[in-house]
Amino acid sequence: MTRTVPGRTDHVVVVGAGLSGLAAALHLLGAGRRVTVVERDPAPGGRAGLLERGGYRIDTGPTVLTMPHLADEAFAAVGDSLSRRVDLVPLHPAYRAQFADGSSLDVHTGADAMEAEVERFAGAREAAGYRQLRGWLERLYRVQMRRFIDVNFDSPFGLLTPDLARLAALGGFGRLDARIGRFLHDERLRRVFSFQSLYAGVAPARALAAYAVIAYMDTVAGVYFPRGGMHALPRAMADAAAEAGADLRFGETVTRLERSGDRVTAVVTEQDRIACDAVVLTPDLPVAYGLLGRAPKRPTGLRFSPSAVILHAGTDRTWPQLAHHTISFGAAWQRTFTELTDTGRLMSDPSLLITRPTATDPALAPPGRHLHYILAPCPNTAVGPGAADWGELAAGYRHSLLTELDRRGLDGIASAIEEECLVTPADWQDSGHAAGSPFSAAHTFAQTGPFRPRNLVRGTVNAVLAGCGTTPGVGVPTVLLSGKLAAARITGRDRHPRPTARPSRERRAA
Repeated sequence: MTRTVPGRTDHVVVVGAGLSGLAAALHLLGAGRRVTVVERDPAPGGRAGLLERGGYRIDTGPTVLTMPHLADEAFAAVGDSLSRRVDLVPLHPAYRAQFADGSSLDVHTGADAMEAEVERFAGAREAAGYRQLRGWLERLYRVQMRRFIDVNFDSPFGLLTPDLARLAALGGFGRLDARIGRFLHDERLRRVFSFQSLYAGVAPARALAAYAVIAYMDTVAGVYFPRGGMHALPRAMADAAAEAGADLRFGETVTRLERSGDRVTAVVTEQDRIACDAVVLTPDLPVAYGLLGRAPKRPTGLRFSPSAVILHAGTDRTWPQLAHHTISFGAAWQRTFTELTDTGRLMSDPSLLITRPTATDPALAPPGRHLHYILAPCPNTAVGPGAADWGELAAGYRHSLLTELDRRGLDGIASAIEEECLVTPADWQDSGHAAGSPFSAAHTFAQTGPFRPRNLVRGTVNAVLAGCGTTPGVGVPTVLLSGKLAAARITGRDRHPRPTARPSRERRAA
């Protein structure tokens, strides 16, 4: 039996209306709790926010949605459904990978389609290897999900289950790049199934093979896009929470927590004092620990993932070689990771994620216009240039980024831009993200599973953390799970079965 919040938990205040906070709120509502959500921004979303500029509707956070059933679990907690609230479009292909040698590969999540594409791209031997890799990814996911991802840990001893032996037998504790190399020999293909570790803050050559579960989510389970943009998901979750009885308070910044002994008794904002029986904190770890007035002691300080520069560009043209998601790989690979995580240099030969959401939903831009989201990984401010340095670096880096994109076939992109927004590590840091990284604590072995900052904080018995800095980690699926796991700390997962019908008007009113 995992630890839960002791004592009365009738009224819970959730600080932050991002994906984790909204997921926590829905699961708490489904378990019969009264919930107040406090959000500093004027609308829900958190990192998954929305910027409207010149007729363009720009997602300011994640652009890739996988494992939508995890969002559906949150809606189901209050008898609602994702399909009722959000129009999800499956992406075919999920990605397009473009390489420095001029070759390209469409990444399909269907097994037959992807096998045929791999054979076209690299031959029959690699296609057979892909089939074997896919089977391994599926087995890896089944072993990890129930015991290592969708679970609250109270200590490392929680790892000691039969599934730990199964994970070891699958090679989960080897190195990611080497394990992928057992199935695929073509270096370009190996990149497609290992680059995801970058967002977990670890180079493929160092990452545990268990992290290939992220590649499962991207390349097997399917990639989706909500019509209206990624912001449509938190907006729908907020609407569902409001209908289920949540008190949503936007534009209110939490300034402090009131305590009595080891319990939080109230959440204080600039406008109000909200008495509570328990609190869920979703801001990034330093902000959450600051509100609590204490941080857990660790043998070494937290190591944070690389950051990113993002250029949101509304343009008067687009380029047909771009899919909804395109990964443009540079020729360098190992050197790129060394620069990002060790030397702190900006990528000398960048690999970039280019998202063109108007390929799927033209309504996100004015008629005849297009929206592009260009993500360039970069060192965080603890390893590379500090936040103050980006004031001088930003304009030059934007220019070099556009020059490189023009060289890679997006000819004339600089002159095509009508509206833009450039986001740098300084902006992430100003928003409260430690080390200027939106990807929070890196998924090193010492910061994964039971070794990751836990969602219960010693010294405060009725405060629970949620978000990408705590269990289980970074990414939309795991952040949704973090909200569910935080709610379980308050309600007890087994003691409150999920309702199967929409709550009555009487219950919502109560």
